[in-house]
Amino acid sequence: MRLSRYFLPVLKETPSEAQIVSHRYMLRAGMIKQASAGIYSWLPLGYKVLRRIEEIVHEEQQRAGHIPMLMPTIQSADLWRESGRYDDYGQEMLRITDRQGRDMLFGPTNEELITDIFRANVSSYKDLPLTLYHIQWKFRDEMRPRFGVMRGREFLMKDGYNFDLTKEDALHAYNRHLVTYLRTYERLGLQAIPMRADGGPIGGDYTHEFLVLADTGESEVFYDSDITDLKFGDRAIDYDSVEECEAVLSEFTSRYARTDETHDEAEFAKVPAERQRSARGIEVGQIFYFGTKYSEAMGATVQGPDGKPVPVHMGSHGIGVSRLLGAIIEASHDDKGIIWPEGVTPFHCGIVNLRQGDADTDAACESLETALTNAGLEPLYDDRNERAGGKFATMDLIGLPWRITVGPRGLKNGVVEVTSRRTGESEEMTAEAAVARIAAIYGR
Repeated sequence: MRLSRYFLPVLKETPSEAQIVSHRYMLRAGMIKQASAGIYSWLPLGYKVLRRIEEIVHEEQQRAGHIPMLMPTIQSADLWRESGRYDDYGQEMLRITDRQGRDMLFGPTNEELITDIFRANVSSYKDLPLTLYHIQWKFRDEMRPRFGVMRGREFLMKDGYNFDLTKEDALHAYNRHLVTYLRTYERLGLQAIPMRADGGPIGGDYTHEFLVLADTGESEVFYDSDITDLKFGDRAIDYDSVEECEAVLSEFTSRYARTDETHDEAEFAKVPAERQRSARGIEVGQIFYFGTKYSEAMGATVQGPDGKPVPVHMGSHGIGVSRLLGAIIEASHDDKGIIWPEGVTPFHCGIVNLRQGDADTDAACESLETALTNAGLEPLYDDRNERAGGKFATMDLIGLPWRITVGPRGLKNGVVEVTSRRTGESEEMTAEAAVARIAAIYGR
């Protein structure tokens, strides 16, 4: 992509309403534009990152055997009255009435709707276990929307729902989701710690939140510092194996880690003093097991092995897809701008032309762009007639992990310069070697 043809409305000054790093850089890098309080348009650069995050979430859900679908944003209030949550949910739910006078709502979550779909189509235990999920825009009418996409009213969310015959089966689904989330967050370049949490309006006694440690986090958290040394890595796992999934759950949740809502001073005191930590955290996901809460209320039963109707055991599992984008920036930035992990970067590398209009330099940049594209990569070529300092500032702000700088002096020596955004280290090499280096980083 040529930057001269791209829509990238970068800002030199930070808008006054931006209070935290991710909000400031998303506005300055031309990723979002506020439409109204807590509601944003996603501009091309932000949309590209959002789609990359969404792709990773899809891949890890389907790796575990979960089935994608899509439910509507507008739901009938009747379903929520069946479950008993219509009046209980509070003012965060946007309630509306259609022209026929029917009560509707803009869904903040989908437990009722998925239960209705299940009860209409599944009648036998032989069709279990079943896990369905979707990635969909949701709305919660926050009283004080702030911090950009970190606490917006409209947000993109992955929510999945498991249906199982027994509690034991449903807890395996819970453990399986924990594994998928650990893999997802690490692929996004994040360490998200599973912490004992409160069920809130969704309910359930088994629930963990996944939090990314950051000074701007809204939650106070308490944890054993040993947990920050844990990495899931690229280990293989059989998602059908109860033992393997339980082992991962035990590994990542046996150490003390809780949000302020469930913090227990007596239990925390058992952690060696040198490992006791308190910090702020950004919630980026949560998993729940809530048993038969919804299935009993809404008549979601299956015929059991003995021929009698049995209410199914359920759980729900969410990832804040749009919130993740802000969390990544909070965890990965410097005073120049964003530093994207390779897994979610909008473009794989940037090409900076130091002397636009010089025939040899232009030709070398175009050749690099073609070679990178042919290698299955997406470069962003800054072909604007701007000063070098301005081009470097833009590349630093938007945070592409790698930059290839091309200028007449280097070309005379047959080299270009490859720079790491994260470390700032540069190395001169031939254009062919630069393409090979970038391709190897991305496994191309």
